[in-house]
Amino acid sequence: MNQEIESTKSPEQDPLPQGNESMEVPEAATRSESDEPEPETDQDPYSDTDAGFPAEEENMPDESAEQGEPPEAEAGMNFIDHLEEIRSRLIKAGIAFLVITSLAGIFADTLVNEVLIGPLKRSSESITLQNLVPYGQVSLYLQVVFFSGFVLSFPIIAYQIWKFVEPGLHEKERSASRFIILFISICFFAGIAFGYFVFLPISLTFFAGFGSSLIKNNIAVQDYISFVMGTLLTTGLVFELPFISYILSKIGLLTPAFMRFYRKHAIVTLMIVAAVVTPSTDLVTQLVIGLPMILLYEISIWISSYVNRKNNEKKYA
Repeated sequence: MNQEIESTKSPEQDPLPQGNESMEVPEAATRSESDEPEPETDQDPYSDTDAGFPAEEENMPDESAEQGEPPEAEAGMNFIDHLEEIRSRLIKAGIAFLVITSLAGIFADTLVNEVLIGPLKRSSESITLQNLVPYGQVSLYLQVVFFSGFVLSFPIIAYQIWKFVEPGLHEKERSASRFIILFISICFFAGIAFGYFVFLPISLTFFAGFGSSLIKNNIAVQDYISFVMGTLLTTGLVFELPFISYILSKIGLLTPAFMRFYRKHAIVTLMIVAAVVTPSTDLVTQLVIGLPMILLYEISIWISSYVNRKNNEKKYA
């Protein structure tokens, strides 16, 4: 019976030979190995771990851009780039100056006869101009033309200087200084107008009436043109006091409380300056010169107060 049962067994149920046991792997073992998760070699770039943030860091907004800092292309300018920028701005300012000077040269006779000598004619008929050197009138015309070109091209020159400084400022500072060129130009031209229409006539009238009538007032034309140009440039720069107050208040070096505290000292100082620069000893003439300076000081206090208020609002915002 045992022999018959053994003979009826199928060949598939026979045990594997001993030599083939290592060559065939059971199916269950193979399935379990294939179902095991593969070890993670690369972390998910979108995971919450610290290592998964590189992709997001590339797209993160630049904090310096939010704070209004200049871009790296501008902030990282080397010395050669700055020289190139200065050269470009100087060329543009020089071209504007030469173009306006050339246009002023077309009206050179009008500028000399009406603009330059006009205040002298209106002040006194006794004063005459004389040329003492052979090239005196040539030099006079050149000085008048170049001075007129500088005055008329002043806004463009100031604009080119401002465009060179502007990339180094924050975005908020740029927006706050949007009308700075207009402000500078108005102050400069107001000073030129004050010197031409107020200071020059008063000074020339005093010079014409002072002294002995036996002495003729023959003025060298070179001395006269130097006096006129020096007066106009001085008054033009003095009228930049509100702008200077704005800049010093912007950087925190000047406060309205400081200016109000020393208001009396400033008024006395300005009146002394007016008495020095005014040729006449008349109090009315000194007030004509001193009152605009005092008014400029009061305007500077108001500007300083406005700037400090804005700075405090930004600081505690």
